[in-house]
Amino acid sequence: MKKVRFIHAADLHLDSPMAGLRDLPLPILKRLRESTFAALKRIVDAAIANEVDFVILAGDLYDGDDRSLKAQSRFRAEMERLSENNIAVYAIHGNHDHLGGTWVKIAMPDNVHLFGTETEAVLHKARSGADVWMYGFSYPTRHVTERKVYTYEKKAGGDFHIGILHGNDGSSSEHGSYCPFTVGELIDRQFDYWALGHIHKRAVLSESPPVVYPGNIQGRNRKETGEKGCYLVRLGEDGVNLEFIEANDVIWKEIEISAKGARDFDSILRLSLDWKEKLRKNGIGTLLSMTLKDVNLDNESELDSLHSTLAELVQDGEEEESSFVWTNEIAIVEEASWKREELAAEADFYNELFQMAEEFGDINDVVEPLYGRLPGRKYLSRLGKEEGARILEDAEHLLVHLLREKG
Repeated sequence: MKKVRFIHAADLHLDSPMAGLRDLPLPILKRLRESTFAALKRIVDAAIANEVDFVILAGDLYDGDDRSLKAQSRFRAEMERLSENNIAVYAIHGNHDHLGGTWVKIAMPDNVHLFGTETEAVLHKARSGADVWMYGFSYPTRHVTERKVYTYEKKAGGDFHIGILHGNDGSSSEHGSYCPFTVGELIDRQFDYWALGHIHKRAVLSESPPVVYPGNIQGRNRKETGEKGCYLVRLGEDGVNLEFIEANDVIWKEIEISAKGARDFDSILRLSLDWKEKLRKNGIGTLLSMTLKDVNLDNESELDSLHSTLAELVQDGEEEESSFVWTNEIAIVEEASWKREELAAEADFYNELFQMAEEFGDINDVVEPLYGRLPGRKYLSRLGKEEGARILEDAEHLLVHLLREKG
């Protein structure tokens, strides 16, 4: 029976600088800066262990258009490992590592086919004897805004047809609208599989035929939470099977914990430590953002200690762990001892405060100057709706707390 087995990965962002994370302990920061290379190694390990026919890399192999020599050298070493196991690689360049940049070039082994700036089709002969047509192109410049999907012309013959495309289906506002397409447009091409890149959150946009974003291989900031990796794809005459393989070396997590009923500092410390252990993963580091809600301590000095010392105690010793859980942020949300309606009725000032909070609008409008000038824009990403709403809620609670405290 004609069949093919392959790995689909995208958005490697090799040698990403992990900007804005300098407050981490040096061992953890070094681990994070090496994490993209560790993730690539795990993907290659998976390709070899599963004896795949080929590996697809759907864009943004490197983090920048200058593609560092370190990144190229590490990438070539992994491609040579695949070559030694007779595994081909089909790769495209995306908006981050477009072909219009300037760099010192390191040649890749013969098993690697890098698509050029014009859409082309390449025939691959699988171990089962299946003929597989691969289609793709690399970005000539950073900004490709045309609908390149219409340049993917299906070849006559062949057992399977796979499109490789780095672009945006419009579902994410966090990524540039490069090479836009709709799922319907892809399905109309009548291919057997669409290997997508560009969106860092994995998603299966269609099951028949499969239209798949594998996400990036390693989270690089607190917005890129959850497991990251690649898909092992088994494509045959009887259908398709997708298996996600985790590859990240460091994972970003966000959790909310209710501290309701905890009346002293030690109870909340133990609660935080217990949750930290629940999230520890063998061989993988975790960067944790923890929100403690419903905090209501009887002792004011213990509450002050919670704000000033809890994070340090929860972090203690983690920089020495290979499977670290580093709590890089602890947000403490106190249980409100007041109700909006009662305060609004109590004084016009509170009523005006709450009305102002409701009409505030987009918090990004306030911090926009930071995005528009160097060096700030290099290290800041715009706040999402949920994050912005949380900041506004915290600000409201803090204002009410200070006003009631001062009487």
